Amino acid sequence: MSGPSGRLATRSGPSGRVSRRTGSSRRGMLGLGLVQVPPVPYRDPATAVMPDPVVAEKNRFCGNCGEKVGRSRGDRPGRTEGFCRACGTEFSFTPKLRKGDLVAGQYEVLGCLAHGGLGWIYLARDHNVSDRWVVLKGLLNSGDAEAHKTAAAERSFLAEVEHPNIVKIINFVQHPDPRTGVPVGHIVMEYVGGKSLRDLIVELRERESEDAGLPVAQVIAYALEALRALDHLHAKGLLYCDFKPDNVIQSEEQIKLIDLGGVRRAEDSVTPVYTTPGYRVPESELRELGPTVSSDLYTVGRTMAVLSTRFSFTREHPHTLPDPAQAPVFEAYESYHRFLLRTTHPEADSRFHSAGDMSEQLTGVLREVLSLDSGQPHPAPSTLFGPERFLAGAAPGVRAGGDPDALLAPDSPAGLAATLPAPLVDPADPAAGLLGGLAAGRPEELVATLEAAPSPTPETRLMLARALILSGRAEEAAGPLAEFEARMPGDWRTHWYTALTSVRLGDWEHARDRFDELYAHLPGEAAPKLGLAACLERTGDPDAAARLLDTVWTTDRSYVGTAFRLARIRLGQGDRGGAARVLDTVPELSSLYTAAQTAAVVAQVTADDPGTLAEADLTEAGRRLERLGLQGEVGDRLRARVLETALEWTLAGHAPARPVRLLGDDLDEEGLRRNLERTYRALARTATDPAERRRLVDRANARRPRTWI
Repeated sequence: MSGPSGRLATRSGPSGRVSRRTGSSRRGMLGLGLVQVPPVPYRDPATAVMPDPVVAEKNRFCGNCGEKVGRSRGDRPGRTEGFCRACGTEFSFTPKLRKGDLVAGQYEVLGCLAHGGLGWIYLARDHNVSDRWVVLKGLLNSGDAEAHKTAAAERSFLAEVEHPNIVKIINFVQHPDPRTGVPVGHIVMEYVGGKSLRDLIVELRERESEDAGLPVAQVIAYALEALRALDHLHAKGLLYCDFKPDNVIQSEEQIKLIDLGGVRRAEDSVTPVYTTPGYRVPESELRELGPTVSSDLYTVGRTMAVLSTRFSFTREHPHTLPDPAQAPVFEAYESYHRFLLRTTHPEADSRFHSAGDMSEQLTGVLREVLSLDSGQPHPAPSTLFGPERFLAGAAPGVRAGGDPDALLAPDSPAGLAATLPAPLVDPADPAAGLLGGLAAGRPEELVATLEAAPSPTPETRLMLARALILSGRAEEAAGPLAEFEARMPGDWRTHWYTALTSVRLGDWEHARDRFDELYAHLPGEAAPKLGLAACLERTGDPDAAARLLDTVWTTDRSYVGTAFRLARIRLGQGDRGGAARVLDTVPELSSLYTAAQTAAVVAQVTADDPGTLAEADLTEAGRRLERLGLQGEVGDRLRARVLETALEWTLAGHAPARPVRLLGDDLDEEGLRRNLERTYRALARTATDPAERRRLVDRANARRPRTWI
C-alpha cells in the first residue's frame, strides 16, 4: 500500500480541521483511566537542591543576540559574568540568591533547583503560609532589559491561568541584586515535586538501552493531559510556544506544565518568541505567521516522537520523522505514526487547528494502541461517523439463504458504498433536525425529497450527494459536492464522498488514494481504515488490507462486517483456521453471530483442492454445523456444502484412520452419498421453482449410493 502521506489539507483541499465540533477538551485523569502510568513519587524538596549551581558552558548564550558567551579558551575556563563580544550586552550566569536569603521578608531561599531559558529557579519556604515549599524564578541577567520584559509578561499571563495541569503562580516579588542593588523580579510558584518527562526518558535509556522509548500508550496519556492544558491556554487567547519534555513534570499520577516563560498572547506580534530547536516549527513559518495554535500543537507532536523513539531530532530530523524502517514503534503502530505525521506536518494548514480535535483523534489512536498491546477491544463511539450500516440485516457479502459461499464473497461497489459508516450530520446546520430523520430513508426516495428542498443548507447538499451515490447515480453527485465545497471549503467530508463516488463507479485505485489521505487526516477513526482496506484488497494488496482490518476488529467489535472481510482475506491466504478464529470472535449477542458461524463452517471446508484438507477440518465443520442447529433451506444448503467437500476429499483417496461420523452418517463414500441424497431431496421438497426442484432431484440421484438394482 502507499505510505502515509500525512497530506490532505492543501490550498485546494480540506483544511486541517477535523470538524466544526471543536470546543474544549473535557478529558479527565492521566491516561483517561485506560493507561496504567507508573506514578512518580513526590520528591522531597530538600533533596532537589543543586549542590553546585552552575550553567554549563554549552548553554551560555547572549540574551540579546544569541551568540555564544562565557566559553573557555584553552586552559582558561569560561566566565560566568561579562559582556558579549558580539553586541556588548552584559551577561551573568551566577545565582543572585543564596541559601538563607529572605526575599520580600517572606520567602527563605534554600538553594537552586535548576536553570532555565530565562533564569535561575530557587527553592524557598514561605514563612507567611505554614512554611510551605515554593519556587522562585529569577532572571539570567538582571541587566537584560528584554529578559525583564519577558519575566513581567510571564507574571501577567500566569495570573490569568487556573488549571490543574499548569503550575500555579502564587506571587511576584522583587529582591535587590547583590552586586548592583537594583531590584530584580522573581515569580513565586507552587513547588511541583516529581520528575520532568526529559528526566524519565533519560533514566529509561540509562537503565535499559540508549534507543529505548517510553511505551506509546504512556506517551499518549501524557499528551492528552498536556492538550487539556493547552486547550485551556488557547481558550484564553494564549500560546505556550515552548512545549518540550523539560517543561512537563510528572508528580505521582499528575502532570503539570511549568516554565511559562514563552507564553504570549495570540495577537502579540512584538514580544520575542522563545522556542527550542528540534521542537519548534520551521523558522520560515515563525517569520511568516508567528506562533499559532497549530505551532503549539506541533510541539506536542515533536515531544511525543522524542519520548517514544530515539532519533536525531535536532540535526538529521529537525522538522521530519524517521522512516518506520528506522523507528520500529512507527511500524508497529501505523495510526500513531500517521497521527504524528499530521501533527508535525511542514505545512501549517495540514495540521490540527484545535487541541480538542487533536485530542479526539489521539484518543482513538490510544484505544487502538491499547487493543493491539493487550489483544482486548477498547471501543468507543465515533464523534464523526455513524455506525457500520447493514442492508436487510446482512453484513457485506452475507445473504439470507442461497449459496453459503456468498457469506465470504468480495464486497460489490454498491454494497461497500452502502455499508461503510457515514459521516454524521453537523448539528449546527439549520436543517440538522430534519436531515436526522431522513437519513434512514431509501436513497431513491431521499433524492427526490432533497432535490425539492427550497433553501438547501450545506448538509442538505451533502446528504443529496450521498443519496445519489447509493442510488446508483454516482456521476450526478459531483454537482451537490461542488456546492457543498463552495459553502464549506476545506471540509474533509467532501473528500470522503469523492472517495465513495469512486467506489460506486468501481474506480478502486482512485478511491484507495482518497481513503489513504483520509486515514492520514483522521488517524483515530475506523471508517477511513475500512474504506482503504477494501480498496487495497481490490487493488492487489491483501496483506496491507488485513493489517488495517485486524487493527479495527481488535479495537472495536461493533464493526462486524470487518470480521467477514478479514476472514475472507485469511481464507485467500490459505489460512482456514485463521479465518474461522476471526469469525469465532463475533460476539454471541450480535445479530450476525449465526452468519459468522455459518461463514466459519464455509471457511473450514474451502480449498482449491479438497484433497489438501485434513480430516479435522471436515469433522470440526460438521460439529460446528450441528451446534448451529440451522433448520430449513439455509441449514440444508450448508449441510450439502460440507458433505460435497467431504465426498471430494474421499474420492481423492483419503479415509479416516478409524470409523468417524459426519453429520449423522459415516465419513466414507457410501455414508456421504446417502447423506447427500437425503439433503438434496429435502431441498427439492421446499423448492418453489420447478426448474430448481428438478435440478435438486437430479443432484440427489447423481449422489445416491451406487447399487446393482
